[in-house]
Amino acid sequence: MAELGFSKTTILGRLGIEPDVRYTKDKKTVANFTVATSENWKDDNGDPQERTEWHRVVMFGPLADIARQYLNKGSKVLIEGQNRTRDWLDNDNVKRYTTEIIVDSFNGSLLMLDNKSESEESETKSDSETFNA
Repeated sequence: MAELGFSKTTILGRLGIEPDVRYTKDKKTVANFTVATSENWKDDNGDPQERTEWHRVVMFGPLADIARQYLNKGSKVLIEGQNRTRDWLDNDNVKRYTTEIIVDSFNGSLLMLDNKSESEESETKSDSETFNA
């Protein structure tokens, strides 16, 4: 008997690229982009240090449509979704892996955190918008 499990990932960061939007054969919207999260601290000598992690995000359905319409490179977002690792064979027949945060109508949410003054499209973005699929 299979055990029930749960996976939830939450990240707060900035988009590293414009969302790459595509459509499935059944016309479902899919948006792919990266989000950078940074951690800052001072080392033992008091010198500032920073570590940045890059996260691949894949959004489906209505949230992907919102990402296409409102998100740009540099947009500040809080994203909730599920971690998923997939594999494939590259051109040299080597097995490759990638881990992505999957945000769909079942398990995800998007919170846009840009201030109007930070936004390139200030007329269309609000101070804080939450979208749950």
